[in-house]
Amino acid sequence: MAGSPTVGVLALQGDVREHAALLAELGAEVVLVRRPEELDAIDGLVLPGGESSVIDKLARLFGLQQPIRAAIRAGMPMYGTCAGLILLADTVLDAIEGQQSFGGLDVDVRRNAFGRQSESFEIDLDVPVLGDAPVSATFIRAPIVERSGAAVEMLAALPDGAVVAVRQGPLLGTSFHPEMDGEPGFHALFLDEARRYASAPR
Repeated sequence: MAGSPTVGVLALQGDVREHAALLAELGAEVVLVRRPEELDAIDGLVLPGGESSVIDKLARLFGLQQPIRAAIRAGMPMYGTCAGLILLADTVLDAIEGQQSFGGLDVDVRRNAFGRQSESFEIDLDVPVLGDAPVSATFIRAPIVERSGAAVEMLAALPDGAVVAVRQGPLLGTSFHPEMDGEPGFHALFLDEARRYASAPR
């Protein structure tokens, strides 16, 4: 799958620069997405970590919620980390009042499943889809996936069985932050999907 896809990072709030830098290192053209029309120029979208409720509110304020939902329905690849996973979940179990998600992943996600930011941690995970080497994972006020539908593939779990990485078609979500550790594997999976999307007739 040769070629350099053009991908976006939703740049309303959160760790935007880290995602953009890692994607650029992997050869992608990166667009920082703040307006609906910018979605027309990309082959995939990263939803970064941050505050899911804030990103939700800003997405609605900037007129991005419905265009992003439409892009998901149209098959655009998306990768959500931490807050981004919450935004891709069909159900957020402990959402604040009025909080919405974009949806698309047939999962139930619990926000802040590990407590306060002071309880953040790092761990090496087995991620068979990325090969045999362990993947360093940083969890910061992270969610977990408590239920997933039949079409959802579990990619990684903690030793206690908590699911922390999932995939459903062109949608990918992780509870942790590979961009903070310079771990390229999940972003490479996302770019593979973006190349396929770019080359498909629409």
